[in-house]
Amino acid sequence: MCAGYPVRSRIYLDFPMEQPTLTNEKVFVRDLVDGQAVDSVFVVRERTLRQKRNGDAFLKLQLGDATGSVEAVVWDGVDQINGSCDPGGVVRAVGRYAVDGRYGASLTVRSLRPADDGEYDPADLLEGPPIAYDTMAAGLEELIGTVQAPHLRELLRRLLSKSEDTGARWHEAPAAKYYHQAYRHGLLEHCLSVAQGVSAMAATFPSIDRDVAVAGALLHDIGKTEAYAERGGSIELTDAGRLQGEIPLGYYIVRREIERIDGFSPQCAEAVLHIVLSHHGKLEHGSPVVPCTREATLVHMIDNLGGTLGSFDRIEKSLAEGERWSQFDRGISSSAYFAPREEVHKNGREAA
Repeated sequence: MCAGYPVRSRIYLDFPMEQPTLTNEKVFVRDLVDGQAVDSVFVVRERTLRQKRNGDAFLKLQLGDATGSVEAVVWDGVDQINGSCDPGGVVRAVGRYAVDGRYGASLTVRSLRPADDGEYDPADLLEGPPIAYDTMAAGLEELIGTVQAPHLRELLRRLLSKSEDTGARWHEAPAAKYYHQAYRHGLLEHCLSVAQGVSAMAATFPSIDRDVAVAGALLHDIGKTEAYAERGGSIELTDAGRLQGEIPLGYYIVRREIERIDGFSPQCAEAVLHIVLSHHGKLEHGSPVVPCTREATLVHMIDNLGGTLGSFDRIEKSLAEGERWSQFDRGISSSAYFAPREEVHKNGREAA
């Protein structure tokens, strides 16, 4: 990540950007408290129709905004509400938020309808990267320009240029469905930060082939361009993503393009493709092979680090003002602690 950029700045592209006249104050997910009555606007991130034991239908939703998401349940008027809450849609939900000791937190929805334009500020609803897109795109071009091997640089140009179909999707895609950088431009943010980390570490370990490692880092998640579909804050697996998985999809994308480049070194192709196939690190984590080269090991380690730190960013956004500890989070297999930044800086200055 580049230093010096604001942590909480966001980019929103899915809704009209003119400033609306709001009819109700927004209630953010991170500020919900047990027993609170809720009448606010959210994005529908997931929708599932289920059945109770007696056969009656009920609706489970995941409603979200720029600070996180909350599970919601609809018991009454299911048929009518189900037709008004397509994933990616903006809705006004009325109900009550409660935290159950056994079932956790949820919003019981009494009524729900599509939101009108004047009822919400688009900036309140969608998460985005902390760094402006143009800055990340410029950083990508700069990094690709440092790759010395002509055939690798050409491969990156063909696959990651925004003027190409795959590259256009790569620039827009989320990096994950939930745990880290699960928003538009998230894949660019994640892959660029991983590749920048790999580039820096390669200078420390002279036995690393920097060009191969950087190219592999930029391309390791390219299968997500076909595995995920994003619409208005709702991220779903595509049929190809479910049936094949993002790693096989990525392997095929990269290998197909390599075979179109005359004179591409077979040894270099093997090295880059191995990074794509092994970047999850373990067979039980979805990699068909484990990292067997220095470059693949480095990319896996930095990729894992980048995903974990991205989870910290997600968790911090979800905390209410003044909160320091999060609940247990599966993304980091722990609770997260956030000391006030001014306190950390003050203590650092005093120690110096």
